[in-house]
Amino acid sequence: MIDVQELSVSFGNGASARQVVKNVSFSVAKGETLGIVGESGCGKSTVLRSLAGLDRHWNGRINLAGTDVDKVRTRDQMLLTQMVFQDPYGSLHPRHRISRVLTEPIRAMGLGKGWDKVDAALQQVGLPVSFADRFPHQLSGGQRQRVAIARALMLQPQIILLDEPTSALDVSVQAEVLNLLADLKDERQLTYVLVSHDLGVIAHMCDRVLVMKGGVFVDALSREDLYEGRTHNDYSRMLFEASAL
Repeated sequence: MIDVQELSVSFGNGASARQVVKNVSFSVAKGETLGIVGESGCGKSTVLRSLAGLDRHWNGRINLAGTDVDKVRTRDQMLLTQMVFQDPYGSLHPRHRISRVLTEPIRAMGLGKGWDKVDAALQQVGLPVSFADRFPHQLSGGQRQRVAIARALMLQPQIILLDEPTSALDVSVQAEVLNLLADLKDERQLTYVLVSHDLGVIAHMCDRVLVMKGGVFVDALSREDLYEGRTHNDYSRMLFEASAL
C-alpha cells in the first residue's frame, strides 16, 4: 500500500540548508500498521507530512496504493490518504460547528455538500448525532479527537496517517481512542502509519516499528520484538529502558 524509496527532506537553502530526513526507504502492506518512533526532532513527523502531501520539500519516490504521487498532488492522489493530528484542540476550527468540520473535506474536494453523511460519521466514532450542532469547545479532548478521526474518514481514504493521536489526551481517554482506531482499521481494511514517542501506544497498535534517530532509521522491530523487549541497536535499547522507567 505504501512504498517509499530514498526519501529525503531538507529545509532552507545553501549553507543554511538542514536535512531532516536522510534517504530513508520503507514499505507498508495493505491492512498493516507501521509505527515510527523516536525522540522529538528526529524527523518522524516530517516523514508523515511528506506522505500526506502537506510537505513539498521532499525528494525521492513515494508510491501510494500503486500510484507514484507528485509533490503537488492531484485530487485523486489526495483522496488516497488522510491525517489525524496530535492536538484535537488546534486541529478543529473553533468557530465551525461539528457538522461543518466534518463536511469540509467533501466540499473541498468538490464531491458535494456532505450534510447527509454527518450523522453516520458521528455514529461510527461513538458520538451522538446531536453533537453535529455543537462547537469544538463544547466537547472534551477525547470527543474532539473522535471528531478528527471521523473527519479523516469522510473521503474514504485507504491510508490513515496518525501523528501522536493520543499524546494530548488524558491517560484514561487514550485507550478508548486507540481501541476505536483499531476497530475502524479492521472494519474498513485501512492501512495506518503511526508516529509516536510512546512505546506503550506503539506496542498496542503496531505490527512493525521503525526506530528513527537523526533523520534515519536505525532499527526495525517486529511485534514479537516489542513484546519481548528485544532490540538490535543501542539507541533502541535506550528508548525501551527509558520507557520502562
